[in-house]
Amino acid sequence: MKRITIKDLSKHLSLSTSTISRAFVNDKSIHPETKKRVLQAAEKLGYKPNPAALNLKYGQSKNIGFVVPEMVTPFSTAVLRGIQKTLNPQGYRIIILQSDESPAIERQHLLFLEEFNVEAIIINLCHETYNQDLYQEILERGTPLIFFDRIPSTSLNVSKVIVNDHIKASLMVEHLIGIGRKRIAHIMGPSSIRNATERAMGYQRILTKHQLFDQDLIVKTEGIGFEYGRNAVRHLMHKKVQFDAIFAFTDTLAIGAMNFLLENNVKIPDEVAIASFSGTELSTIVYPALTTVEQPLEKMGEAAAELVLEKIQGGSVASRTIVLAPELVYRGSTEHHS
Repeated sequence: MKRITIKDLSKHLSLSTSTISRAFVNDKSIHPETKKRVLQAAEKLGYKPNPAALNLKYGQSKNIGFVVPEMVTPFSTAVLRGIQKTLNPQGYRIIILQSDESPAIERQHLLFLEEFNVEAIIINLCHETYNQDLYQEILERGTPLIFFDRIPSTSLNVSKVIVNDHIKASLMVEHLIGIGRKRIAHIMGPSSIRNATERAMGYQRILTKHQLFDQDLIVKTEGIGFEYGRNAVRHLMHKKVQFDAIFAFTDTLAIGAMNFLLENNVKIPDEVAIASFSGTELSTIVYPALTTVEQPLEKMGEAAAELVLEKIQGGSVASRTIVLAPELVYRGSTEHHS
């Protein structure tokens, strides 16, 4: 059976194709009676409008870009769940692109989304400064950018969703000192990521306050995969640096470190206590379960989606920053449960 086109419908109703298009996008200028006729005829003849074509014609694509550094861990998928929960009921579709922690790939993705005529882009960047110029150009061309988790370093006029990394990292380090640990190593994320620097500053501030800070205990990594966590601990052991606890930038680094320690018969938490930051499901499926600063990831997605709607519907509405409060969750990697 031949697919019914808008031209067939136009012939059947003796109406112009543009009148029919307007009936499907809820145009206010079309008479309710005419709209009713169009919709009834469409149903009778089995005509299905192409929403993408209609939206483009009327300046709305109903597409939102979502660019993240990785989709390996449950972090981005939890945020995406919050975004979809808010935007899908409003008729928006999400185009998901992964930059693989590469600023060059992130750049290609952003240009592709612009070509695709998205209405806004939600992004978790992979390098603080690398694509700064492009962010500015996209904003100037009128596409709103909403940043979450990792945000750009300069004062770009954008809406953002973040957590207070410095304070929560400080509190987790206080917890490790509170359970009697004195040689706390820090597996730091890449310094091109603002959060990595913020968390490291929180760590350093608390250890300095307690006169326990030692530069040898900080291991900087070039990435945040499991293998970087393993290599960080291998490095400390090779250098014969003594440590009785680890605070890691992310769950993935912490789990890589845990696995290496367990393979080398180091008891967790007896000999080394481990804590991290991010709070994905990964922290609950390892043994012992991981103590972590748990970010409200789904809420982060919902907040980012609300900022998108503000920008799309409000035109020149002022940018704002939403700061969410993560929770410290203590599990078996730092304490014994009787």
